Amino acid sequence: MGWKAAEKLIRHWKIIRGDNVMIIRGKDKGESGVIKRVIRSQNRVIVECKNLVKKHIKAGPGHEGGIFTVEAPLHASNVQIRDPVTGKPCKVGIKYLEDGTKVRVSRGIGASGSIIPRPEILKIRTTPRPTQSGPKDTPMEHVLEKTYDAKTGMGMPDL
Repeated sequence: MGWKAAEKLIRHWKIIRGDNVMIIRGKDKGESGVIKRVIRSQNRVIVECKNLVKKHIKAGPGHEGGIFTVEAPLHASNVQIRDPVTGKPCKVGIKYLEDGTKVRVSRGIGASGSIIPRPEILKIRTTPRPTQSGPKDTPMEHVLEKTYDAKTGMGMPDL
């Protein structure tokens, strides 16, 4: 990627995986769907069951060939998040609540100004956390061992 293309990349993404969006340009204009994947290196998103194209795939070892219907990526500027209250497409703003948490809010003409919730799909981990310690994990007795006393200064290395 050249420097011109790198300049045009979206730095602060406001659309994330699992968002309910409406397509505002293209052959599926006016239809809504859920973001399946975000391709940040190309400023593109894939919306579930939208922007379907036919793809010719050559047969190879382990898979058969043919003509398949696949979802093609859309440019991020061609989709807008749907307002959770009105259901219309809206712009996204950032607001901080009283407790300091950062939330996305709907803004623009006809927007309700309500909070756009984080999608539930983001809370599901794709790879589960390890439940048992591996060979490179520090044993718990070493973690809980007190090696420095702040009052006496004991445990400081001699430099």
